[in-house]
Amino acid sequence: MSLFPARPRLLALGEPTHGQEVLLDLRNDLFRQLVEQERYQTITIESDCLMGLVVDDYVTSGAGTLDEVMARGFSHGWGALAGNRELVRWMRAFNEGRPAAERLRFAGFDGPLEITSAASPRQALTALHAYLGSRVDPGLVPCTAETLESLLGTDDQWTNPAAMMDPSQSAGQTPEAGQLRLVADDLVALLDTQMPFLIASSRDGWDRARMYGRTATGLLRYHFWMADSSPGRIAQLLGVRASMMAGNLLAIAERGPGLVHAHNGHLQRDKSSMRMSGQAQEWWSAGAMVSARLGGEYAFMATGLGTIRHHGVPTPPPDTLEGLLYALPDDRYVLDARRLAAILSDLTPAPRVSPWFGYAPLDPAHVASTDAIVFVKDSS
Repeated sequence: MSLFPARPRLLALGEPTHGQEVLLDLRNDLFRQLVEQERYQTITIESDCLMGLVVDDYVTSGAGTLDEVMARGFSHGWGALAGNRELVRWMRAFNEGRPAAERLRFAGFDGPLEITSAASPRQALTALHAYLGSRVDPGLVPCTAETLESLLGTDDQWTNPAAMMDPSQSAGQTPEAGQLRLVADDLVALLDTQMPFLIASSRDGWDRARMYGRTATGLLRYHFWMADSSPGRIAQLLGVRASMMAGNLLAIAERGPGLVHAHNGHLQRDKSSMRMSGQAQEWWSAGAMVSARLGGEYAFMATGLGTIRHHGVPTPPPDTLEGLLYALPDDRYVLDARRLAAILSDLTPAPRVSPWFGYAPLDPAHVASTDAIVFVKDSS
């Protein structure tokens, strides 16, 4: 914490790859210390924001069982990881018997998206419609539940995996989808205009409804671009996902402070890039968007790994950034990134090339825009 001028409202801990238990253990240790020493109350991870509500209900109130929560509360297979199970178990134990204002909170901040498809907007739209329909004058709600269901159609048309590679397979630009975007916009506007009454009733309920609104409008926008055939299609999809992530992170920051855990690429301040569909794609990450909004209240720590031998990632070459850090005697470090950047200006480390697609090495050019580097020598 001495690396920052003040306690960050959002402290982002990145990781260069997913699924490594040593990195999840490190994250859990950090969160426990932030809770006990810095009064952090929220952790949010790169997982479906709607599914994350299941985890939050469990850790705050004990709803369900741990096994059920791990099965239904995480996307991307994260529920099968021991480190995530231990995090949820510990949070529930910590919250037991504590008043609501002192309980730890959990959130997913990703949209309901996968690489090959996106979810139907049904869950988010119907939840937002039901929330408003039960609380405000029915005459203000832009359509009935029956009309909404008719416009949504079947979920299969939204989740068709063929749409990722073939825009003509997407339902995102049908007349019904266009109507749904207008309905979603009107529902979100109604949520805003009724804010004083709705917040007075329950701030948590209003926050959850806002998340439904962000998710519904974001998903409909994402599906729209899935149906597009222009050259900018993939970049637009990547940007929409990042924008959905950023909106969720900014909402979490309102009740902060919180710890964010995701891939380095989602949290960095520099522009992100990748090759997809045979083309180089660039977009601003969620971290870049949030940093632009929060300034010094956002802090980013990038994590680097020396080896992942079970995936064929060996000891790093000595002329790379990871190689220089691997030569240090201890197993893990937290380094002041800006001081490190000054040292690297004389050394000019070579970029590391990973033999495994699932690991993204640290980019020496990004060190100066990072607040800290966390380095772990080996992942067994």
